[in-house]
Order: sequence, then structure tokens, then C-alpha cells
Amino acid sequence: MDYFVTGATGFIGKRLVKKLLARPDSTVHFLTRSKDPEKLEALYAFWGVDKSRAIPVIGDLKEKQLGVSKAEQKKLKGKVDHFFHLAALYDLGASAEDDEAVNITGTHHTLALAEAIEARCFHHMSSIAAAGMFEGIFREDMFEEAENLEHPYFRTKHEAEGIVRKECKVPWRIYRPSSVVGDSRTGEMDKIDGPYYFFKIIQKIRKILPPWMPTIGLEGGRINIVPVDFVVAAMDHIAHLEGQDGKCFHLTDPHPHRVGDVLQILARAAHAPDMGMRINAALLGFIPRGVKKSLMALTPIRRIRSALMKDLGLPDNVLDFINYPTRFDCRETEKALKGTDIAVPPLETYAWRLWDYWERHLDPDLFIDRTLKGHVKGRVVLVTGGSSGIGKAVAKKVAESGAITIIVARDKEKLAEAKHEFEAEGLDLIAYSADISNYEECDDFVRQVIEEYGQVDILVNNAGRSIRRAIENSFDRFHDYERCMQLNYFAAVRVAMGFLPKMIEQKRGHIINISSIGVLTNAPRFSAYVASKSALEAFSRCAASEFADRGIDFTSINMPLVRTPMIAPTKMYQNVPTLSPEEAADLVVEAIIHKPIRIATRLGVFGQVVHAVSPKVAQIIMNTSFRMFPDSSAAAGKKDGAPAQPTADQVAFSQLMRGIHF
Repeated sequence: MDYFVTGATGFIGKRLVKKLLARPDSTVHFLTRSKDPEKLEALYAFWGVDKSRAIPVIGDLKEKQLGVSKAEQKKLKGKVDHFFHLAALYDLGASAEDDEAVNITGTHHTLALAEAIEARCFHHMSSIAAAGMFEGIFREDMFEEAENLEHPYFRTKHEAEGIVRKECKVPWRIYRPSSVVGDSRTGEMDKIDGPYYFFKIIQKIRKILPPWMPTIGLEGGRINIVPVDFVVAAMDHIAHLEGQDGKCFHLTDPHPHRVGDVLQILARAAHAPDMGMRINAALLGFIPRGVKKSLMALTPIRRIRSALMKDLGLPDNVLDFINYPTRFDCRETEKALKGTDIAVPPLETYAWRLWDYWERHLDPDLFIDRTLKGHVKGRVVLVTGGSSGIGKAVAKKVAESGAITIIVARDKEKLAEAKHEFEAEGLDLIAYSADISNYEECDDFVRQVIEEYGQVDILVNNAGRSIRRAIENSFDRFHDYERCMQLNYFAAVRVAMGFLPKMIEQKRGHIINISSIGVLTNAPRFSAYVASKSALEAFSRCAASEFADRGIDFTSINMPLVRTPMIAPTKMYQNVPTLSPEEAADLVVEAIIHKPIRIATRLGVFGQVVHAVSPKVAQIIMNTSFRMFPDSSAAAGKKDGAPAQPTADQVAFSQLMRGIHF
């Protein structure tokens, strides 16, 4: 038996061809735009045949009679028993022009070829989209009753089916599959579509929340889902039955789930929290269409919606289908499949396979370059305070990844040591000596960098000063507050403002400000330091709002306690858990790669939440630590003696609050 198939390289088409070739003495002619040997060999390997049984036919869906040559048509004339038309655009996000060119014009051209070669039966792959947004139950014998066809995909699928019904001169059969997902046996899928749009949201929930915590889900209409293996098996079987010409078949699940149930099944397959509570999306229907249209006309509302949808990985119009109103009767299909083992398996039995395949092969995050090298190679990265501690560790990591690495610090000897250390490891390091808290030196340094390197792509504002002293011991030391503010805030802002004009010109840039966990926990004894870092964070938030549309990102890192020369004078910290400079540098690397607004430890976020929800409780916790850990001898104005051994309470509290400044 001879077949002709359009869309044979597509997700469904490739599997249908394999099914057809499994029949004895079958030959498949398939439409292809090129005879690229590499691509054809991959298809032959998948089908398990050679070119003697799977014969490529050069053509194009957008050309008359598919662009198949007259000589080729002559060879095919009278030989093709079944002509399968699967080639179409299955994409809710495609433009109206593309939908029309492929789905409508392509169907005209396909019919013309099928008639020219005198195919005995024409099989058209339509879609449940041909029903539009019909309110109620749509039967297989219904067509003209379709309604609400405003969406280009729905309209073009309806019109394409209408062309077959009205113009086809050979016997025809029509198949309307519902939302097709991966193979129920392997989970294999070729793209993100339909329910897959919600996989990313479920994954994000799983990462944020523990599995025992219930979450809020959506409730809506029924979503009809079928695995590709069912669609292929059903289509192959029905196509070869006698007496079925002129009929339409719904390849659908006779017992579809509601949206909320589908999300719950997928959440369980992903080992994500259960969506115990659901918000019915129908509530949005109470908002008059005119009001919604007016709201979406407002630029801020439109941009916020667009940003949210992008962050969630959802196409703009997917929410329109949450309350999908159509149910599909499939009694003709069930009648045709009676006596076979071809049936839609329950989603619960194979959802885990869909999830596993998606997470291993289709998750968009898999295709993001998450290497530091991919983000900094050949880019100019400037680290202030880069001669020691966190700054030097960051500089080493970006230099190893191919960045043009620049550091600036005051101490010439430490700069020379750092440069020598880098050179010994075969790394290039550009070192500038400048006191950036001095406005003239800061401006000279910025001007020199721009003259020599053109711009700075990534600025890490790391240089800082920390003072651990209770306010009651600081009444005569106002200069402590001035010095912290001068370096931690004014110098950082001045450096940033020096390089921002070039970033604006280049339409790209990233400014990373090293802040402190103390900003989130309101650490006592660090009022000077925390206030200066809080000011820097406030500047970052304001600047980020101004430059959000200029390609410039701002990240604040609420760094926990790090084992650096900055904390060395406080002897008590020798017995307190701290991060190493390399571990702290990893947080900066994370910022460079992902460009988040903020990076903080869980303890820091917890402290911020407690302070927001119950500030009195937060004060009690911090006051307890304040009284538990004394000022250093120097801060209290006493002669420095040997550090006292920590008490059991101090050890326990510092372990519990790892990374907090005491």
C-alpha cells in the first residue's frame, strides 16, 4: 500500500509514518523541502527503513500543488492509496499571516496535489480548535456551529477544515485531536505547548516551597489532553477502516479533567506541593470586557502583565483558555476503535513521564548558558576593593573565565601582591591604586578606565568599611558614621554614576552592590555600617526602576558574615561560623549569571519577613543577641586583652544564626 504524507518530519507525522511503515508491503512518500542527507538518515534511522520504502518528495507547502514537479506527479499518479495532510502551524502564539499562509493556503495547495495524483482517500488532520470557543458539547458531526473564532489559530483551523469539506473531490476523512502531549510510554515531546506552559510555574513553586506546604492553584474549564501515541494509533486504525469516508473523528479524552485537576496531577508528578486551595478563574468573567480592555490600554498595566507572563514562561493569550467552555463528544471515534486496545490512558498514569522528559530535555533553563565564562569572556569587569577578601576572590573567578579584569584599591603593596599572585597562575589582572572615597581620585580613576577600556560591562561595588560598635559607645565618634557613609555609599554611587553614561550608550550593563545581611536583620552594633549599606540598596532600587528599559541591571547581595580582613579586628568572630571569601565570591558569580534583583541567604530573608510581620519579635531576637555578645575591648574603650572563650549560649546562638553580624 502506498501513502503520501505532509508534515512527516513533525512530532505526530514522524510517528504516523513509522506506524504506516510497520504495515507489510507499505511505501511512504513524504514531502520535504530539502534532501539533506544528514536529516534524511536521521529519519530513516527513526523509521527503521531505507529510502526504498520512505521516499522523499521535494516540495513546499506554500507553493501551488506543493511545488511538486510534473515528473514526480506523473510517477505518483494513481499509486497513492492514502494521502495524509498533517503539515500545519500548531502555535497559539503565531501571527495571523503565518497561520493563514500555512493552514489555509497550504491546505488549498495540498488538495490540489492530492487531486492531481488521483489519491484514493484524503485524510486531513484538523484540531478541536476548529470548534472555536463553542459553549457546550461539540459533536463530531458539527462544523458550522463553531463560534467565537476570533483567535487566528482557531479561525484558520476552522477554515482549513471547511476547504476539505467543501472542495475536496476525493473521499475524505477528518481528525480533530485535542491538546497533544508526549508519548505516554516514554514522555517524549518535541516542544513546549498546551499544559507544558505551566510546567515552569510548578517547578518554581517546588524550588521555593517544601513539598508538605499546600499552595494555591487555579480552577477553570476542562482541558482535553491526549498522548501522541494514542493519536497516531487511532488515526492509523481509523484510516484503514471501510465505510468511514466523509466523517470526522474527535481524537479526544472522553473524560477530560478540569484545569485545577490537571495542575494538581502535574504538581504531584513533579513532587511539588499540592495545590490544596484553588481560585476559580471564572471570577475574572465578572469584570466587564470594556473595563478589562481599558485597563490593558494603560502602558504600566500592559508592561507589568507582559513582564509577569514572561517571567512565568506563559504566552500572552494562554489565560484566555483557562475557562475553555467546550466539551467534545467522541462517540464516532469510540465506535471505530471498539474491539481494539486503543484508548486514552488516564493522565495520572503517565504524567510523571511527561514531567521527567520535560525536565531532562525541554526545560528552557537547560538552554541558558549558566557558565561564568559565557557571561564575562571578553567583557570588562571592575571590582572595587579587589586587592583582598571577597574582591580578590571575585576578580580571580572572572579572570579565570576570560574577563578583562580590573581591580581598584588604596594599598599599593596589596595591589602588587594580588597582581603577582594572578600572574603566577597565568591570569591577567589590571590594578589601579586610588582612594575612591576621595572624589577627585575617584573621578580620575573612572576617566582613566574609560579612556583605556572604553566602558565597564560589569561593576562590582565591593569596597567597604565596617565598624562594630554599640551606639552607646559611639556618642563621641560621629566620624565613624561619616567614614562608613563616605566609602560604602557615596563612593559606590560615584563610581556607578561615572560608568552609567557608557552603559546607557551601550544599552547594557550590570551593577552589583555588595550589601549586608544586617540590612535585612537590622543588626545591632552595626548601625553605621548597616545604614550606609541600606542607603546603597535604596539607590539601587531607585536606579533599577529608572533603567529597567535600558538593558542595565542592578543586583544587591545581602552578604552574610565573611572571613575577610574587615572582620579580623573582632576576635570573637574567630569562634563564629563564617563564609570563606571564595564562597562569598560564588554569590557574586550567581549574580553575574542570573542577574537577580537581590541575593540573600534564607536566614536573611527570614529576618526580613519576621521584621515585616512582627517587628517587636524581631527586636527581641536582635536585642537578645546584642546583650549576649559584648562589644570588643577596643569598641568599649578598654585595653585589648585575650578574647574571652564563648559561652554555650553564644556557641548555640551563633550556630543557629549562621552568618548574622553579632
